[in-house]
Amino acid sequence: MVTGVGIDRLLADAREGLTRVQPDELVARQGDGAFVVDVRPSETRTVEGHVPGAVVIDRLVLEWRLDPTSGASISDGPGLDDEVIVVCNEGYASSLAARDLQRLGFHRATDLVGGFRAYATAGGQVQKDPTNVATAVPTSADASA
Repeated sequence: MVTGVGIDRLLADAREGLTRVQPDELVARQGDGAFVVDVRPSETRTVEGHVPGAVVIDRLVLEWRLDPTSGASISDGPGLDDEVIVVCNEGYASSLAARDLQRLGFHRATDLVGGFRAYATAGGQVQKDPTNVATAVPTSADASA
């Protein structure tokens, strides 16, 4: 017996609360102060490149790195009132991540329609190396030492 709403409904529900960003709008939004976070796997980023100015945060720890109350947040992360734009490969996982960030209080969290691949296809600037990788955050074991 299948139960639950299914991924298509879950994705549609997540997107209802988002004002999604088109690929050709990303650079202007960054210029206006949007915090762009790339949650794509390192294997994909290595092959396809990076959005200039984006902060790379592994999807598994996204909420902990951005939530200022988590104890594992990055020091230069966005505030709850800042626009946060999540970028994934094709704009699916990023919608779910943006929804989760909104639940944490980032009311302006959203994602990029079509993800990195749509951005690159639309002629967006791509660079080989990341601008910033947010991985060096103290763990609870480090804090007790």
